[in-house]
Amino acid sequence: MKKALMIAAALAITTTAAAAGKLEIFSWWSGDEGPALEALVKLYKQKYPSVAVDNATVSGGAGTNAKAVLKTRMLGGTPPDSFQAHAGQELIGTWVVANRMEDLSSLFKSEGWTKVFPKDVVELISSKGGIWSVPVNVHRSNVMWYNPAQLKKWGVSAPKNWTQFLTTCSALKAKGVQAPLVVGENWTQQHLWENVMIGTLGAQGWNNLWSGKMKFTDPRVVNGFATFGKVMDCANKDASGLSWQQASDRIADGTSAFNIMGDWAAGYFTTTKKLAPNTGFGWAATPGTTGTFVMLADSFGLPKGAKDRGEALNWLKLLGSKQGQDAFNPLKGSIAARTDSDLSKYNTYSRSAARDWKSNKIVGSMVHGAVAPESFTSAFGAVIDQFVASRNAQGAAAAAQQLADRAGVGN
Repeated sequence: MKKALMIAAALAITTTAAAAGKLEIFSWWSGDEGPALEALVKLYKQKYPSVAVDNATVSGGAGTNAKAVLKTRMLGGTPPDSFQAHAGQELIGTWVVANRMEDLSSLFKSEGWTKVFPKDVVELISSKGGIWSVPVNVHRSNVMWYNPAQLKKWGVSAPKNWTQFLTTCSALKAKGVQAPLVVGENWTQQHLWENVMIGTLGAQGWNNLWSGKMKFTDPRVVNGFATFGKVMDCANKDASGLSWQQASDRIADGTSAFNIMGDWAAGYFTTTKKLAPNTGFGWAATPGTTGTFVMLADSFGLPKGAKDRGEALNWLKLLGSKQGQDAFNPLKGSIAARTDSDLSKYNTYSRSAARDWKSNKIVGSMVHGAVAPESFTSAFGAVIDQFVASRNAQGAAAAAQQLADRAGVGN
């Protein structure tokens, strides 16, 4: 009897050990962004208490450090179970074309996600008949931030297009505002370039640029570069030495009138600077982009050869769920990729962004990995640096086209 009990106990231990799975999540969310990821991990542990979750975060460099480690692991045949990537071409142009990712179309079908994610977004994360990642959030990159009290004091309003912007800039300079526009280091200048270009070409023109239907050497794109040069003439001379947060500070303290930045700035204004929406800071779509939502998204995919595939699929299901997205995004300062989120959980800015998300034309950001492969984006900063120094619009357009050809943009 005693021996039988021992055998039964041993079997029970073995069964429990077999049931206790593992999940390794690979991301670059740390610091301010850590709590949002922890909220998802906590939910996962509640649903799957026997699974040990390894939160493998590689911090620093807005994902640059993490991508370097990921490359070593993917090429070495030891992929994490699921990893963070910007939704769209950053993943597709790197690991999907290398045949290292699983197609998630069947998961999208079983979870009903094609009904709750906007069609434009599903198209951005799709390629060659497959859907390749699950977007957990959405950030908007075409936002112009300002200080409402300062604009009132200066007697100007938020400009609706780039022609108006340049006129407003001249008026502010005449009132003694040395740098009506504040920008920061190189990537924030690329971010500005993107917004000027979308405001010049329109949503369809922007999409045509990345599908290969329009060349960078097209006169309309050259004109966009020229406009970008004029807009940069409105900016601070010490741009290259400023982080995006330091640039945002100059809106908060009333030194500059406008800053073009993604909506992570709303989180910075409310959480770090303790400013109230609509009074301490205001916002509008960047000039020429009203009715267009320029998006980037953090997403997770399923690498081929993931050791804990079942646990990874459950992780992806949680990421795409309403419960998961509404737990994560209010903490991250982003909005849900789903269109059915509970807006009572979100702040004033996020509610306005969520309304636009449902009604606007959605296009992808180049700077943040949605519409261009990494081989293009990693080299484009040099084109912007050269243009800012030379103001040669045709030269910059030609250099960008050479880059696009090499990176296979539009192929």
